[in-house]
Amino acid sequence: MLNTYGNIFVFFVMGFLFVFMSMALVKLIAPSRPNPEKNMTYECGEDPIGSGWINFNARFYLIAILFIIFDVEIILVFPVIVNFRDNLLAGGGLAAFIEIFLFVTVLFLGLVYAWRNGYLEWIRTVRRQLRVEGRVTKVKDILSEEAEGRG
Repeated sequence: MLNTYGNIFVFFVMGFLFVFMSMALVKLIAPSRPNPEKNMTYECGEDPIGSGWINFNARFYLIAILFIIFDVEIILVFPVIVNFRDNLLAGGGLAAFIEIFLFVTVLFLGLVYAWRNGYLEWIRTVRRQLRVEGRVTKVKDILSEEAEGRG
């Protein structure tokens, strides 16, 4: 009889064999009649126009990452909150409260850091960007640089 790891190995081997045998069977049986219309990218019934390589603002990704972080926070905090009363009655309420408080505090500090560094601002001002780069701090200096053609 196989040990536990042997059973897992056999499970993975059978899974891979099933996938590759299914793909080989489809390759043998399925008809292949390519044409330009079939090979075209499907865009909700519309013909694609232009290149698929367009520049997105990196802030889209930052907002998405922040959303995922706080979404995962809710998922991880919810079970503790639901069972908090049982933990409190069992004598572990303070420990559960401290754990959740520390978890939320770390995430809140991350949010404060992102907010303070301007990562949540959609339109960054020229002054802030130049201050971060360490070049200029006053609007008057910015205007004089632009007039001279250095900016």
